[in-house]
Amino acid sequence: MRPLFHPAIEDVQPAAILHALSDPSRAAIFAQVTREGCVEACSAVAALGDRVIPKSSLSSHIKVLREAGLIRCERHGIEMRNHSRILEVEARFPGLLTGIMNAYARSHGGEGPSS
Repeated sequence: MRPLFHPAIEDVQPAAILHALSDPSRAAIFAQVTREGCVEACSAVAALGDRVIPKSSLSSHIKVLREAGLIRCERHGIEMRNHSRILEVEARFPGLLTGIMNAYARSHGGEGPSS
């Protein structure tokens, strides 16, 4: 199995973050991973409210979040564990994620990391 790409924090760019979080599904996935700290199975974030994200779409969303530097994924057997990199990103770009996710939470009923 090929290794997963995770950008170094120095290589994370605001444009990639904005692109990754511009999709409401990805923003919701990132908010859930951030709230929980570590999501041990991708299927745990597949349900967004009353909607279930298909497995292929979920994999694509996780890849965009990972390549933007927002999450770190680790393989454990057949499971993929997803960890938020919010502290690293906030240290590099103070206030960026907090502002985006708080705005997301206000527009989607409290689903941001600070709720």
